[in-house]
Amino acid sequence: QEHIEESGGGLVQPGGSLRLSCVTSAILFSRSTMSWYRQVPGKERKLVASIDSDVGGTSYADSVKGRFTIFRDDSKDTVFLQMSNLLPEDTAVYYCHAAEPEGLEFWGRGTQVTVSS
Repeated sequence: QEHIEESGGGLVQPGGSLRLSCVTSAILFSRSTMSWYRQVPGKERKLVASIDSDVGGTSYADSVKGRFTIFRDDSKDTVFLQMSNLLPEDTAVYYCHAAEPEGLEFWGRGTQVTVSS
């Protein structure tokens, strides 16, 4: 049974940092494109960052460039999102997404990130 689980969310002050982790099992992790999305109530889920499975190429939403870093550890089937210089507008539920090369996709249940003083 495929499983994706996020962790690392919490409450942080503006300017602070958090590292999100996404542990997977029973998916073709090393061959999957892994992504982080975020969603606030009443709005659509938006892509934050992605990392591919070949050379580890990354892409970011303009709103997080220079502040967030996505990286992966294929030996642990885990992807991370290092978030720095957090802003109140980064407050959201963050979701991990896996896209296998054959087209199957999987989502985690999300982890809440709240940036507030």
